[in-house]
Amino acid sequence: MCFSATASFTAAAALLVVGAATVRQVKRRSELPLALIPLLFGLQQLLEGVLWLTFPDKAPLLNTVLTHAYSFFSHVLWPIYVPLAVLLIETTRWRRKALAGIALAGAGVGLYLSYFLVELPVEAVVIGQHIAYVSPHFYAAAAMGLYLVATCVSLLLSSHPMVRLFGVAATLSFAAAYAFYAFWFISVWCFFAAAMSGIVYLQLRQRKPEPGTTLPNAGPAPNVASNDPD
Repeated sequence: MCFSATASFTAAAALLVVGAATVRQVKRRSELPLALIPLLFGLQQLLEGVLWLTFPDKAPLLNTVLTHAYSFFSHVLWPIYVPLAVLLIETTRWRRKALAGIALAGAGVGLYLSYFLVELPVEAVVIGQHIAYVSPHFYAAAAMGLYLVATCVSLLLSSHPMVRLFGVAATLSFAAAYAFYAFWFISVWCFFAAAMSGIVYLQLRQRKPEPGTTLPNAGPAPNVASNDPD
């Protein structure tokens, strides 16, 4: 998290526990990418926790490796991964088409940002009890807009209420982090989004089975005698 190593490790531990419980709720392979979101956020918070331990100048090489690893999650993985995870569980035709378009946009902005992670130095610095990730790139406003569409609007387009709730929470926290913590936006918003990713557990826990689907531990279907004449 953006405050201390202890906070990051605590958040990571909680997310890994929630993530493991979420994965256990998976009934279909198409749900697995969505279920893995809390676990992936937990790993990201764990990386930032270890990164905190490298300040000030305790392990420069490890600091660089962890900075790039964390930035891979924040800059590259999420805009590509989130719309695809939502698309895989979507059944409404028009929503699938819209999500497919967003997934392409997310892949585009993810690859664009990955280029700058390789070509330009990314530096993590502690300022005002927060970690700031300094990663210069061109067309920042356009990239931020596509990033928002990929990570938040894709969730809002889902036909699943809990996924949409996650989208509302992610969008509001995106706006709050940008308004109040603009300089530390990446670290702060990733923490907020991570904390709210537990909503994914509720989605998988409370979802209704699809027609014709028998969930584990469910008894056999009742044998209803037909009233049709022979």
